[in-house]
Amino acid sequence: MEFWGYKRPEGRAGIRNHVLILPACACASESCRVVASQVRGTVNIIFNTGCSDVAANTEMSQRVLTGFAWHPNVYGVVIIGLGCESVPHQELKRKIQARTKKPVVSFGIQEEGGTLRTIEKATRAAREMAAEAAMQPRELCDISELLLAIECGGSDATSGIASNPAAGELSDLLVDLGASTMISESIEWIGAEHVLARRAATPEIHNRIIEICREYEEHLAAVGQNCRAGQPTPGNKAGGISTLDEKSLGCIRKGGTRPIVEVLEQAIQPTIPGASVMDTAGYDIASITSMAAGGCTAMVFTTGRGTPTGNAIMPVLKITANEKTYRVMEDNMDVDLSGIIRGEYTIKEGGAILLKAIEDVCNGKMTKAEAFGFSDVAVDHICRFI
Repeated sequence: MEFWGYKRPEGRAGIRNHVLILPACACASESCRVVASQVRGTVNIIFNTGCSDVAANTEMSQRVLTGFAWHPNVYGVVIIGLGCESVPHQELKRKIQARTKKPVVSFGIQEEGGTLRTIEKATRAAREMAAEAAMQPRELCDISELLLAIECGGSDATSGIASNPAAGELSDLLVDLGASTMISESIEWIGAEHVLARRAATPEIHNRIIEICREYEEHLAAVGQNCRAGQPTPGNKAGGISTLDEKSLGCIRKGGTRPIVEVLEQAIQPTIPGASVMDTAGYDIASITSMAAGGCTAMVFTTGRGTPTGNAIMPVLKITANEKTYRVMEDNMDVDLSGIIRGEYTIKEGGAILLKAIEDVCNGKMTKAEAFGFSDVAVDHICRFI
């Protein structure tokens, strides 16, 4: 299986050719938005952190920012900083350039003399970079170049019995073809972590999956909290999910059945092809952010109740097996798998439908969130002050 993608200097292949307007901190996010609004072929993100934080959170922010810049769907990067952020824009630029030959430029609002001067210079740089990006042709790439993120959010009963199992079939199909897949949301492994761990390729991976869930519960207990207070969510319960265990069983099913070859920290890129898991928060937008920073080329997102979520860098294909949700949220849903619920086709056949849908996305078809220009970003904080 092959797709038409964009080869990067590092040898990776993307399915989009964006020029990324990247803020070094929250104070530069609005300037980045204005620049991106002026230049076709650019995308921006709104970043909510980057300054006045503890070291662990600063390091997490840097992993996300550099991960976005290194992403195979990104042709080049225009960075805008304020000038007094924790990691100055020039240093962020050096970090990005240490691992890529992509074009990267940076500007500081304080150094340039304010917002208008910065926007003018950054817009000119973005326009030149976008013109260069438009000259890059697509090339035929093997499916092994694909790293697919698989996410769920706004889950209901149809998620666990239809759309998530179909996504799992898709994961198995892709891994068998030589591609790689990733699931996350480790809080939603709890209660089913022993089932997920059975897929581990090594005893070390098995033990790490169990440890992640134990450590998470112990961490919350140490500050007098219980993850079951927020899981399942009110929407999950209204949709027919009664316990975290039920939710977790549905959550892990979307990862398929193939051996798990790697357990990753947030926003870290895989080093081994195959099926992997990433230790992230249960909040779906934070998980999407981390998997995009980890280099996932595209995402399939299953939902029962519906969500408009999208990502500026990584196309997000929205899937539901709830007939009503597809009908009332057709503006947001890309694939209707309610035929599984009605018995019109099997879960396995649903996986084949998703394979064709993701092949189309790899070859340039825009997802609905992508067409809207949606860009949701949330960086999970390692350390919180209460």
